[in-house]
Amino acid sequence: MPSRLGRYAVRRRIGSGGFATVWLAYDEQLDSPVAVKVLADNWTEDHHVRQRFLEEGRYLRKVESPHVVSVYDAGELDDGRPYLVMSYADQGTLADRLEVEGLTPGQALEVVRQVGAGLQALHQRGILHRDVKPANVLFRTVDPATGAAGAGEVRAMVGDLGLGKALDMSSRLTMIAGTPSYVAPEQAQGEGLDARADQYSLASLAYLLLAGRPAYAHASLAAAASPGPPAPLSTPDRQFPADVEAVVARGLAPDREDRWPDVSVFVEALAAALDDRSATPTPAPAPWLSTDPQLTRPGAAPSPRTPSRDLAAPVPPRRGRRRAVGVAVGLVALAVGLAAGYLAERRTGREATVSDAQGNLSVTVPGDWDRAVAADGWTPPNDQDPASAAVYPALSVGTSRHWNAAGTAGQGVFLGILPGTQLPAQVPRHPECAEAQEPVEDTVDGNASVTVVYGSCPGGVTVERVVQVAENRLLWVQVRSADRATANSVLDAVRTHGI
Repeated sequence: MPSRLGRYAVRRRIGSGGFATVWLAYDEQLDSPVAVKVLADNWTEDHHVRQRFLEEGRYLRKVESPHVVSVYDAGELDDGRPYLVMSYADQGTLADRLEVEGLTPGQALEVVRQVGAGLQALHQRGILHRDVKPANVLFRTVDPATGAAGAGEVRAMVGDLGLGKALDMSSRLTMIAGTPSYVAPEQAQGEGLDARADQYSLASLAYLLLAGRPAYAHASLAAAASPGPPAPLSTPDRQFPADVEAVVARGLAPDREDRWPDVSVFVEALAAALDDRSATPTPAPAPWLSTDPQLTRPGAAPSPRTPSRDLAAPVPPRRGRRRAVGVAVGLVALAVGLAAGYLAERRTGREATVSDAQGNLSVTVPGDWDRAVAADGWTPPNDQDPASAAVYPALSVGTSRHWNAAGTAGQGVFLGILPGTQLPAQVPRHPECAEAQEPVEDTVDGNASVTVVYGSCPGGVTVERVVQVAENRLLWVQVRSADRATANSVLDAVRTHGI
C-alpha cells in the first residue's frame, strides 16, 4: 500500500477494477477524508483510456450538485499515472445496500429522486452519464451532528463517469458500452444519444428498487439492443397501482420518443403515481450501512522525511503514448476524432490518396475531403476481453474534424480493422437519415461483406460496410458523401495492405 498519493495520506484501499484503484486517503490540510482514484499502471501509456480517465474528472468538476460526486483535486504521480481526488462515500453503494436487504417504496422513491437530481444536473451541463446502475450510486453521510442519534443524513450521489460523454459528442459515433441490464436500446445499437438514454437507465433502476428484481437480465449488449417488454412490476407479494406500472413502463419504452421528456418529469410522475402528495424531497432515511469511524479517522501523520511511495509493483519506463481514434462496427463504436499522426498522402488532380500511419489502409478521396485526418490507429472495445488494449490500424479522412456528426453536412470516410471471425448481425443505425435500404450481402475482392446504404441524410448518403478481410480480422468502412456516386467511388478505392 502506498503511504501517500500526492499530498494525501493513504489509509486503505476501497476497491479496484480493470482501469483504476480507489484509495481512502486523508487531506491533512483540510482535515477531511477523501477518495483518491488512480489509473492502473498498465493503462498509463494508452492514450484513449488515459483521456477517458481525465475526462471523468473534468465532467464531474463542471457540476455543482450535492447528488453528484465532487472532484476536489487532480494530479500525476511520479511514474506518470494521473489521479483524481473525490468525495468519499462512507456509506458504500446502492449495490452494497441491496446485498443486505431491499428498500421500501418510500426509500426507493428517495433514491430515484436523488439520483434523478444528480442526472438532471449533469444533463444541464451537457453531460451524459451512460452507465447508471446500483454500483454507481454512492451513499455519503452529511451533517453527522444533526441526524437521528447523531448519525447524520444519508445522501445518494451519482458517481463513476468513466463512460460519461458530452452531449455534443453523443450525436456522433460513440463507444457502445454500459451495463446490459440497464443500458438503453439506442445506446446498445450505437446510435447517437441524448438525455433520454440516462432516463431509461434510471427507469431500470426504479424498476429494480420497487419490484426487488431487475426489469431485464441481458447477458450482452446485443440482447439489450432489442429488448422485449419486461415482466409486470407488481407481484402477488408486492402490488403497485396501475399508474406506477405505466410511469415505469414509459421510462422503459424501447423508442426514446415514447419516454418522458426528461429525468425530472419522470421522477415527478413516479412520485405522483406512488401517491407522494408533496412531490418534494423529504429527509433521507437514517444511514443504511453502519458507519465505521475507523475508516475516516486520520491517524498519525506520516513523517515529512518519509519519501512518497507508490504501489510496490515496478513500473516500466514511460514510453511514447499511443494515440487512438474511434470507429463503429456492428455493436462496437468509438467517437471519431482528430489525431496528429503521420500521414501518407498522394495528390492526383482533384483527388488525394491517404494512408494510415502503418501503411495497412489506404483510400482515395475527393481533394477537399482531407482537411481533417486521423491516422494513428485505435483500440476497439472487446466484449470478450474488456481489458484488451490491442491497437489496430484505423484511418479517418473528412471535410472537418466532426464530419460524421449527426445533423451536419460533413463528408468523409472511416476505415478500421478490428478482430472478428464473422460479420456482425447488425451495422450501426442512423436515425438522422430518413431512408435505410436492406443489408446487401456480397463479396469485395473475394471477401464476404455486408453493406447498408442510408439515404435522405443531412449530408446526402451514409454507407456502412463490413468486410471479412482475413479469417480473424474485419474491416469496417463508413462513408458520408453528398451523393451515391461519390460514395461508390470512395468505397471502390478502399485498400488493405499486409492484412
